[in-house]
Amino acid sequence: MKIADVVATAEEVAATGSRLAKIDALAGLLRRADPSEVPALVGLLLAEPRQGRLGVGWRGIAALAVEHADDQTLALSDVDASFDALTGAAGAGSAARRTTILSSLASRATAAQWDFLSRAMMGELRTGALSGVLLDAVAKASDRPAAVVRRAAMLSGDLGATAVLALTGSADDLEAVGLQVGRPVLPMLAATASTPSAALEVTGEASVEYKLDGARIQVHRRGDEVGVYTRSLADITHRVPEIVEIVRSLPATDLILDGETLSLDEDGGPRPFQETMSRFGADASRDLALRPWFFDILHVDGRDLLDEPLSLRLAELERVVGEWRMPGIVTADPEAAEQLSREALAAGHEGVLVKGIDSTYTAGRRGKSWVKVKPVLTYDLVVLAAEWGSGRRREWLSNLHLGALDPEGEFGEPGGLVMVGKTFKGLTDELLRWQTATFPEHEERRTASTVFLRPALVVEIAIDGVQRSPRYPGGIALRFARVKGYRPDKAVTEADTIQTLRALLRG
Repeated sequence: MKIADVVATAEEVAATGSRLAKIDALAGLLRRADPSEVPALVGLLLAEPRQGRLGVGWRGIAALAVEHADDQTLALSDVDASFDALTGAAGAGSAARRTTILSSLASRATAAQWDFLSRAMMGELRTGALSGVLLDAVAKASDRPAAVVRRAAMLSGDLGATAVLALTGSADDLEAVGLQVGRPVLPMLAATASTPSAALEVTGEASVEYKLDGARIQVHRRGDEVGVYTRSLADITHRVPEIVEIVRSLPATDLILDGETLSLDEDGGPRPFQETMSRFGADASRDLALRPWFFDILHVDGRDLLDEPLSLRLAELERVVGEWRMPGIVTADPEAAEQLSREALAAGHEGVLVKGIDSTYTAGRRGKSWVKVKPVLTYDLVVLAAEWGSGRRREWLSNLHLGALDPEGEFGEPGGLVMVGKTFKGLTDELLRWQTATFPEHEERRTASTVFLRPALVVEIAIDGVQRSPRYPGGIALRFARVKGYRPDKAVTEADTIQTLRALLRG
């Protein structure tokens, strides 16, 4: 397959607001691809190369001085081989080797193709070909039920491999994809409510549990072999030996657990989220110990529990993890839920998570079975731009432009971002220095007053609500927005939606 075909389809997908038209275009491209090309093709379309991190940045790409090709001969396999070479460049002289590889690839691509490939390498395509659209395209191209394709992708954690299986395997092969200890799955996500009572109205009888300001973890154990993964499925096992030892001590041989971890201070209270996340970095200090709290169990000793009701999963969780279980109660009583929320807040935690007691575990999906409740409304938004400060802040990038995700394109391009407000509140000097150093790495363009960014950075914003506003395309503006902190553990596709924010008008 030629890269020209991929780029043409990506442009076609980006140009239409119709989800069905996107699916048709992508399905046609998938049908034309050789099965061996499908993983690389899927990686490009999602701007998530199958090789993972390529070790290149925008500055390196922008610094290339090459003359692009006029012909359309560059093949998908050529690009994939170049990406393999980039990931294989390591050690002394690796930067120069990467530059040589990039220059060679850029010279074989047309200008339009190189623009596409550059954005794909940086994870910043804006085609509207989000994973949900592409999964539906795989289903259409393979003539398989969309629900079966989605479940296989969620449980395998690999959309490319799922696409190959759907296109080349049998229906039974696809349906046979299940949990595999050691292979992380996408985590189940929660909706938002303003109070525990409101959450119970959605879920009915529920498990009401503490909501920590910690980092999501998924733990796999097979015998003495333990793997610990983040919400983005990154392997952090070697960085959290204390969690590994706790899991090894549990009374089971095979396990998949879902939970959170954070660090506690000298008084037993939670340390800030940023301190917990610092343990996941390359230069992490082991002096800051992490403690896990587990709130779900997906597999135990050969038995998958995904499709079992939460009531059964909680019984197994209690049996297996004991003291490491997340505090909570099962109730349909709003006052009992409110009381537990007050206890969680008094202990320094964020609030509570309310989970329907009969709900199954839906990997990778945000439904109404799980509802998070925080006393201060907080949402994960995307930084679109930043303005240079004034006065004491004049040397720093300060006032943030904030965007919410628009999955269906109700207010613009499907999968795009809708601006919902600005804020400079809550920014410490440390954050201001970090923004000023980091934002240029994601710069798309600038004016005298503002640096506009490619969508890459997710920030948690606290608000008092929203108000109607003709100023922004979504028709709303944030009220009293302030920064709580950046969320490096979250992808742009996990940001809250404009529809979620607009629902506050009715709240």
